[in-house]
Amino acid sequence: MNSEEKPLVNRVAESGLITIKLENFFPEEPLATFDLKDYLFMELILKEKDFREALQAHDWSQYEGVNLLVLCSSDAIIPVWAYMLVVSYAEPFAKTVFQGTAEEFYKLAFFQAIDQMELPSYQGQRIVIKGCSEKPVPASAYVELTRRLRPYAQSIMFGEPCSTVPIFKRPRKVDPV
Repeated sequence: MNSEEKPLVNRVAESGLITIKLENFFPEEPLATFDLKDYLFMELILKEKDFREALQAHDWSQYEGVNLLVLCSSDAIIPVWAYMLVVSYAEPFAKTVFQGTAEEFYKLAFFQAIDQMELPSYQGQRIVIKGCSEKPVPASAYVELTRRLRPYAQSIMFGEPCSTVPIFKRPRKVDPV
């Protein structure tokens, strides 16, 4: 090594930054959709007898281990009990049954994952919430994580450890003279 050459130092690794990747909280199981529209008369009217018969004949095992979304994509008035009836058939197979869209499901899934975090363990830490993701992380997850970390973190940044956008920094306490 030349006397003028200095060894490469990974300043990011030595910075003490903690990186949180929200994409790691993305549900692993696939999504499937059960659309009530397909069980309505003229895609508008739910006939209880026909609906119950169709649900009994449906192959529920196809939802084994998936996150099942139950919704109605047509502009029909659906009684609440219809959703409940679908759950009663799907629940033994699906990992979870959710009434709503994929966007709503992911929002709730991220909130639940953030709720499981040991947030006090981030007390006084410098945190980077990773920005780029291979998976569709909803903006609401970044908002909720920031909101929940703020009471603990020394600082919160967004992006990559080598290029961050400052979000929050706790003021230093000044000792009285």
